[in-house]
Amino acid sequence: MNQKNLKNINSFRRVCLTTTVAVFLLILIGGIVRSTGAGMGCPDWPKCFGSWVPPTSVDQLPANYPEIYVAKRVEKNERFASLLTNMGFAHLAEEIRNDESIHEQEPFNATKTWIEYINRLAGAVIGLLIILTLVFSIKLRSIDSKIMWLSVLSLVLVLFQGWLGSIVVSTNLLHWMISVHMIVALFMVCLLLYIYYRSGKLIAKNHQFDLPLNISKKYRLLLGIGILLMVVQIILGTQVREQIDLIASNAAYLHRSSWIDELGLIYYIHRTYSLIILGLHLFIGYQLFPYREQNVKVTSHYVVLMALFITVIISGAIMAYFGIPAFIQPLHLFLGSLIIGFQYYIWLELGQGKTASINIA
Repeated sequence: MNQKNLKNINSFRRVCLTTTVAVFLLILIGGIVRSTGAGMGCPDWPKCFGSWVPPTSVDQLPANYPEIYVAKRVEKNERFASLLTNMGFAHLAEEIRNDESIHEQEPFNATKTWIEYINRLAGAVIGLLIILTLVFSIKLRSIDSKIMWLSVLSLVLVLFQGWLGSIVVSTNLLHWMISVHMIVALFMVCLLLYIYYRSGKLIAKNHQFDLPLNISKKYRLLLGIGILLMVVQIILGTQVREQIDLIASNAAYLHRSSWIDELGLIYYIHRTYSLIILGLHLFIGYQLFPYREQNVKVTSHYVVLMALFITVIISGAIMAYFGIPAFIQPLHLFLGSLIIGFQYYIWLELGQGKTASINIA
């Protein structure tokens, strides 16, 4: 490979990795927005109270601002409900039309408004980084055109995610919309990780995990199951978070230590489920341990993955036994998204097994 192509690949990988890290940080910021109850700090989208720079005082808003923004949300939700009906989701459409919470407008809170505004600024930065990733990928089209087209897909996905964000706002944080929004963010992370991984193979095409193909496939399958289980776990977590939001609101955000006691069955499923996932990954790690010298990179990535699992369980325990500290909630979500990122990247690396077969004791 000539030096020009090598330089282009390395430049692309730096931009792509930066974009991926930024998406993870945006997930963290989104968790902060959720834990502070700032999701409706800006009642419209993409502007905030009709301005690109949000107000700092309620005096800067018209006296009837609640009615103004409720009317705008209702109008947008009707268009969204019509779209769902045309797509065959009439039940969900009716759920949106009949949701009385959509007609509620939170009182202006400058702190919540600016927290949500910072979240939106971070999202705009992600958009610019995705565009930059696409620009750098064009230089690789003669080497691997799929990288460029996957970068185009990432741009389409971030635009779709932005639209989903607007629907989350217009539906007043409808719980299943928040889950969809989170799943799309995780898919975006995995897409960027794949692009980064694929570009790395251009530099080291002969690099592979020194593991028999049949064994590699077996543990790749198990890790794939682990990824799916982790996605379900995050969705369960969003449902637990929804219950906590309701309990907190009913308690006027007081008596945090009693919130856990009021959670239903889904919380106990979420808590027990984490131990099952940890057990599966401990088993995979134990089986891969004899091959640690064949590929130090995969081994080191798996060590980080297990450390993340332990840390996220500890953070969950802290929330359960110490009154759900607000600063732990976004960290818990952030760690969960990092776990999926590491799972997926290791899954990609396990796809490089040798075709030769050996016996495993």
